[in-house]
Amino acid sequence: MTTPNARVPGKLRALIVEDEGLIAMLIEDFLLEMGFSEVATAASLKEGLRSAREGRFDVAVLDVNLRGERSDEIAAMLIERGVPFTFTTGYGHVGLSEEFLDFPVATKPVQFAELRDIVERLLGSSSS
Repeated sequence: MTTPNARVPGKLRALIVEDEGLIAMLIEDFLLEMGFSEVATAASLKEGLRSAREGRFDVAVLDVNLRGERSDEIAAMLIERGVPFTFTTGYGHVGLSEEFLDFPVATKPVQFAELRDIVERLLGSSSS
């Protein structure tokens, strides 16, 4: 039996929840270049919740603000399922709810070196 985020070598899966299409596409391309074989995207809270509940992911990248709705419910679901994630926001940790202050944040505009470091740390922590 496998866990929801069980990793298969060479088959990394990511979820991106981002309401700006261009930003989602840039992050998706970046993750594919990093070696991810599957990248799912969601542009709203509802889509993100469905993906987080039903999908199998090794890591997720969550925009904090999705057209005026916070992604906190998605983050809570990912925690419950054991999927490591990072937030993206233009406000840094200041934009996070108190319960998520210890989670990593990639500040917008996203710098891909920073995102790579965060994703590599998340993948390393989920394999232990």
